[in-house]
Amino acid sequence: MTSPTAPHPVRRRRRTRATRARILDAALRELGRNPECSLGDIAEAAGVARRTVYTHFTGRAALVEGLAGEAAEAIRLAVADTSGTDTSGTDTSGTGPGAPDPGPASDLAHFVLTLWPVGDCYRTLMGLARQDLGSEQVSDLLAPARERVACILAEGQRQGVFHGAVPPGPLSGAIEAHLLALLGTVNSGIWADDGTGAATAALIAAGVDSDTAAVTVRRLHTTDRIRPPHRPH
Repeated sequence: MTSPTAPHPVRRRRRTRATRARILDAALRELGRNPECSLGDIAEAAGVARRTVYTHFTGRAALVEGLAGEAAEAIRLAVADTSGTDTSGTDTSGTGPGAPDPGPASDLAHFVLTLWPVGDCYRTLMGLARQDLGSEQVSDLLAPARERVACILAEGQRQGVFHGAVPPGPLSGAIEAHLLALLGTVNSGIWADDGTGAATAALIAAGVDSDTAAVTVRRLHTTDRIRPPHRPH
């Protein structure tokens, strides 16, 4: 039986989750400022004792893995958000006056615009994950997005919207590398983008002419189809 002075189990679990989320938020901020920052620095930024960090994470690698888990869930949710647009050319998320032209080009731009805020939020994690977790885990993290893009590209090639010089799988990997490189320029302060430039660049890389790419992205920005990114906690 729970003591009258002891925290209720539900409240205790909520408090534990809230503390873990606060530590992860602080880690994302502090590691973004200084990838070599210590767990003590992160604890201070989170407003908790260093031992509290170790209660939730056994060390730096575990903390980075926690961030990777958050990023994986955010990517999964963002991919699910784009499932309302199918690659057959039918927009199942709603149509109406001013809606973008349905089809693979719109689907790809929509996908990049939806994923870009997630990538922007977790861009520091990519370098850290390769260092602390290994490239294989980073590849697993990005797999759902890569598979979705490959599906869109395959349909676009079938319809003649995208060039067919490179198969969908390798082309998806090339576009992924291109977008990660662009995120790297944002991370280093060389460039700033809300996803517009990234989505336009992705369409051009897939074989859409620059004018059509720009118009496609601009039309998407005038609709309510792009939702803010999910944060798992």
